[in-house]
Amino acid sequence: MHSTGNIDASDDEPLYYSEGAKLPSNAPAWAVAASERLKKRRENGYRSSCNPPTGVTKVLLHSCCAPCSGAMVEEMSSSPQLEKVVVFFYNPNIHPRKEYEIRKNENKRFCTQLGIEFVDCDYDPENWYERMKGMEFDPERGQRCTECFDMRMERTALYAHENGFHAIATTNATSRWKDAKQVDGSGYRAAARYEGLKYWCQDWQSDEMTLRKYEISAKERFYKQEYCGCSYSLRDSNDWRKANGIPKIQIGGEVAGLGDRYFSDPLVDAAEESQDVVDEFFSQASEIAKAGADVKQRKRSLMLYKDRRKHEKDDGIINGLNNW
Repeated sequence: MHSTGNIDASDDEPLYYSEGAKLPSNAPAWAVAASERLKKRRENGYRSSCNPPTGVTKVLLHSCCAPCSGAMVEEMSSSPQLEKVVVFFYNPNIHPRKEYEIRKNENKRFCTQLGIEFVDCDYDPENWYERMKGMEFDPERGQRCTECFDMRMERTALYAHENGFHAIATTNATSRWKDAKQVDGSGYRAAARYEGLKYWCQDWQSDEMTLRKYEISAKERFYKQEYCGCSYSLRDSNDWRKANGIPKIQIGGEVAGLGDRYFSDPLVDAAEESQDVVDEFFSQASEIAKAGADVKQRKRSLMLYKDRRKHEKDDGIINGLNNW
């Protein structure tokens, strides 16, 4: 299906960096190199770089949101080896319902635009909270996140098994805010429940994929999410913001609590998800998580965030806080 779903800039819009648009003089080296590699691929007749597992022609792609879907959908839909790619939206972790609807509807619109089938699964947060009991104060990337991935991939695998798909995959694997090994582990366990079903594991966080992800997100002006999605992520993010005098997260609307509401510049947006930013966030988040439900200790731990690099008051640049 290498022609369906290709995402191209129209004649009256600026070209993507990967299609010849000039990169700014201060563009990071990884973006320059990725842009050149993508341009060469297109000059030679664009072919997808993805490698489906042997024998796989029908893929059910679990999607967490539109920004994480863009480049992955493009790669899959332009693969000559695949006959069918369907996007499956099952994310009962997202809270509140307003945020859930924003993320779902944007994802649905994007798929409709590309002619990609979109499956809207049930929103059952009650089951999600039941499964997360006892893990309310786990850190990001902790056991609660594993259970969350497991729950979503189990439902994805069941639908794939019942509807004749050969493999499952997830857009969670594109985000540097996620632990790829943790995400892939959930995918493998879910697929193993059904004979013949495979989990498609690949490096979806390459520089080329990252550049395309942000180019597409900027072109589509996707909504920027200010936290991972669940109520616990929302709580912890707002706790940190309060301790540092930063406006709380805003759900929907045209103005974000911090930073831009929509993706607009691929390189600026990508900087908010740089490996340095991500590594710093998780090292500090783990320290706070050690306090558990102890409110006083959590407040003391939150003070450690005051000098966090992602809030650079001196030069007025604020990065990395609202791009999940």
